[in-house]
Amino acid sequence: MGFSVPCSWFVALSLLCMGGEVWSDCTDEGIHIEGGSYLLTKQLQSGSMLIYKCPEGYYPYPTITRLCQLDGSWTQPKNSSPQKCKMVECPDPNVLEYGDVFPPERKYFVDNVTTYECYSGYTLRGSARRVCLPNGKWSGSSPICSRDLGDDCPDPGIPAGASRTGNMFGVGDKVKYSCNGNGLFLVGSSERVCQESGHWTGREPECYYKHTFDSPLDASESFGSAIKESLTTLEPTNDTQEARTLRISKRGTLNIYIGVDISESIDEENVTAAKNAIISLISKISSFTVSPNYDILFFSSEIIKVVNITDFLNAKVEEFTIIDALKNFKVGDQNTAGTNLKLVFESFLSQMSFIQERVGVEAFKEHHHAIILFTDGAYNMGGSPAPTVQKIRNLVYMKHITGDEPNPRKDFLDIYIFAIGEEIFDDDLQPLTEGVGGKHYFRLNKIENLQKTFDEMIDEEDVKGLCGLHKAYERDSFGNKREMYPWWAQIYVKSGQKTSKCLGSLVTPRFILTAAHCFSRDTVAADVQVEIDDGAGKVKVVKDIFPHQDYNISARVDQKVLEFYDYDVALILLETDVKISFQARPICLPCTVETRVALKLPADSTCAQQEQLLLKDHLEKLSFLTKDKNSIHEKDAYVKLGDTRAGCIKHALRAKTKIQTDNPEIAVTENFLCSGGRTIDYRSHIACKGDSGGAVFKDHEYRTIQIAVVSWGNKEMCSGGGLKESDDTSRDFFINLFRVVPFLKSYLEDHKFKGVAKLQFLE
Repeated sequence: MGFSVPCSWFVALSLLCMGGEVWSDCTDEGIHIEGGSYLLTKQLQSGSMLIYKCPEGYYPYPTITRLCQLDGSWTQPKNSSPQKCKMVECPDPNVLEYGDVFPPERKYFVDNVTTYECYSGYTLRGSARRVCLPNGKWSGSSPICSRDLGDDCPDPGIPAGASRTGNMFGVGDKVKYSCNGNGLFLVGSSERVCQESGHWTGREPECYYKHTFDSPLDASESFGSAIKESLTTLEPTNDTQEARTLRISKRGTLNIYIGVDISESIDEENVTAAKNAIISLISKISSFTVSPNYDILFFSSEIIKVVNITDFLNAKVEEFTIIDALKNFKVGDQNTAGTNLKLVFESFLSQMSFIQERVGVEAFKEHHHAIILFTDGAYNMGGSPAPTVQKIRNLVYMKHITGDEPNPRKDFLDIYIFAIGEEIFDDDLQPLTEGVGGKHYFRLNKIENLQKTFDEMIDEEDVKGLCGLHKAYERDSFGNKREMYPWWAQIYVKSGQKTSKCLGSLVTPRFILTAAHCFSRDTVAADVQVEIDDGAGKVKVVKDIFPHQDYNISARVDQKVLEFYDYDVALILLETDVKISFQARPICLPCTVETRVALKLPADSTCAQQEQLLLKDHLEKLSFLTKDKNSIHEKDAYVKLGDTRAGCIKHALRAKTKIQTDNPEIAVTENFLCSGGRTIDYRSHIACKGDSGGAVFKDHEYRTIQIAVVSWGNKEMCSGGGLKESDDTSRDFFINLFRVVPFLKSYLEDHKFKGVAKLQFLE
């Protein structure tokens, strides 16, 4: 392997090529593109790169970029035709064995639809219908027509645009792949071997054009990151390929090495997107209360280290210092001339060797290493990085590389490459990847959506019970709301012929927290139905209801408070556990060890410290949910604390049907938080009828902590849920969970229910 770029590509080396000749500017003659646009990195100066852009579903042809050379001419592809935007083409799907593809076209372009049908006696696996996507890939999975012949491995199929040699699928049998036609190249394994496990080695191959790119969804389905302990190969998601994510666990050491290319061939937008993706990755990992060691650098012809892994060996490094270092890095302050990819791997190798020397060979055996690289592969300095990558393999594998024999150390190294930039050197980059199963090479023309990729890359099976864990999609964007708010529950309560609705929150696999006023004194468990979709059935049977022992709506009638909502909390005990998963998991509760860990507070921290952290401002922004028809929406609640509280609770007196005293503190005790109103700077949402009992919460990175329960309001401004903003005098009152901890503890920790999981509260 190796790659050499003509000197004219890089200004830094130009004098070696031109012998000190006078530079000339280029002209804009003949650089335009039909149907698209272009940008210039340095206007028309020597060394400027001309980058062509086309609308979605089209790509620049015959070239993506051109360079202004020192003699004032633009680089030109051989046998070039006028530059234009061509419609994206997908690889030919007419490679299906033992079946037919409809319609049988010579070429397939964006939005073309194909269907697949197997011959008699063959069964279709994979997608029966596929669409050519704007990124040059087919939707769905490769169709395979197969017969159950008792083979050790399933038929691995043939990807669109490819050919396969080998039709025997017994243990030890091999299949080989190549891509057909001009312009296609193979991504994945060109050779695969059937193993005794019934799985094929390597990665399912695909044929790409230069205009083919992976979407963030492609990456999220394949990309995993080793978190804290071991890299575990999971069961395959289907019988055509091995699926691999890297699992979070509680033992071992993980070292993550990240490199971002900032050379002139990578635009600043891609660098910024990569930087933001790394911040998302680090935040995601930190939500699991694990502590990997990081080594993060940016590079061109030289290396700029922003996070040094040796600092982690000497002392604990806080996550916020890593993120601050990334945020403070500015590309404009750095030298971006030239690219030395070999130097990057040499730096990582040096760090690995230092760790081995520091911890010793035996301890080093338990270290897992994940390298994540963002680059286009256009190195022009230092030579090929391939020999250095081989040294990394030798170091981590401890020389367990012996031909086709199984390598017991394979799970200890992953090298992922995100190929970014306008011109990607795939042949140089693909051999640098490493790791068992799954995809390790991704071509991305847009990486701003990598947050979702990193959000979905982790298999959380070992820690799925962590409270408050949720998907980190932007909360106002389209997404699976069940995964964004996996703790919310709908509660239905029958009273005669009427049914009322409340919301609640899952706080343990067996308990739902809600408002006491959702139930009357006559309500029994059979009158209550809880819905929380955990994938194992939406409707949950209620075993018992436990309102707070001090809740009494008539307790202060003699003080002219006709409806008194103090201690308005209740717990619902379910007959069986909710199945904990991405879609259903508990929210964090105050004053618990689980919340202390989520907030990253020290082991000797107190309940008061949690409250000070979560309710630290006089105007604290919290959130709560509302259900409008079939949709869940998040509402804003600006809670007034300290010297702003009195001005908020006085509006409780406007609820004339509930309060007839002139002293708001009789109705609104210290157990309540007050929200509502509006100013130029903020506007709270108001709680609607049906929002009662819902969690009032605050996000801390990727974890959610419930602060309060929606109780009552001074005005009825909406019913049936929905988003409704507060007016000047409307107020909502929430029960502060920090004030009802003894009640929560009595059922969630001190209970005597057999087989019911407990929470651990702080002393």
